Amino acid sequence: MTATLLPPPPKGSGQPRTAAGSDAGAIPPPTFHAPPPAVEVNDLNCFYGRGQALHAINLTIPEKQVTAFIGPSGCGKSTLLRCFNRLNDLIDNCRITGSVKIHGREIYAPRTDVIALRKRTGMVFQKPNPFPKSIYENVIYPLRIDGVSRRATLDETVERSLISAGLWDEAKDRLHASANALSGGQQQRLCIARAIAANPEVLLMDEPCSALDPIATHKIELLMETLCKQVTIVIVTHNMHQAARVADHTAFFYLCKLIEFAPTEKIFENPDQKQTEDYVTGRFG
Repeated sequence: MTATLLPPPPKGSGQPRTAAGSDAGAIPPPTFHAPPPAVEVNDLNCFYGRGQALHAINLTIPEKQVTAFIGPSGCGKSTLLRCFNRLNDLIDNCRITGSVKIHGREIYAPRTDVIALRKRTGMVFQKPNPFPKSIYENVIYPLRIDGVSRRATLDETVERSLISAGLWDEAKDRLHASANALSGGQQQRLCIARAIAANPEVLLMDEPCSALDPIATHKIELLMETLCKQVTIVIVTHNMHQAARVADHTAFFYLCKLIEFAPTEKIFENPDQKQTEDYVTGRFG
């Protein structure tokens, strides 16, 4: 009997071909499912008086990943971040058009409860801002606002939040000491603990490491890697190396416009836009 020579399988198929060319019995390739969106931005514009700070932003941020916003100063990164919890509402003459949905809910709908929204979208600012209270009272502040007083609940929240923020071992023996006695890096982790105490859906971080030394910065970055398993993180950063280290996706902004949004590896290694390439390689900005 003469053997029948079969053509090799297609590259990457991983499946042998049968003499009849049939795929019967073949194992189908795995199906890739993109993570569901946490934040959906559609045709978003922001105006400060007559000046326009954001131009027709369209962006979908995946759930439980880290997304970084990069770009030169004044390009709209922090403005967009503040749109996600409506902090721009506090600025005189600020006007927003377009749509922002968090897990499918329109946050600019007329009946939106802005206080509830800000609990769903925790915020960590550039400079640590602990309250002039004890470490314990800083962490449970969101629960105090909600009227929670049961001691067991408060204690559990403090321990859980400080563990999640990587601060429990350093603070557990001085929970009732002033938060101002902590170092800068510890204060920033305390602010993260306070932000996650209310179990937010999204954690917004506006240059959280810009005022910290490299050791404290490293701890915050490790913390983000852990937290993104529980909560979606959006970070504004001017540090290209930081964006490359921590972000799953990166958005590049220039002149108040979104230029490119893609997986971080693509943004830094093979961007589609010349402006993006020039920025990440240090040719401008």
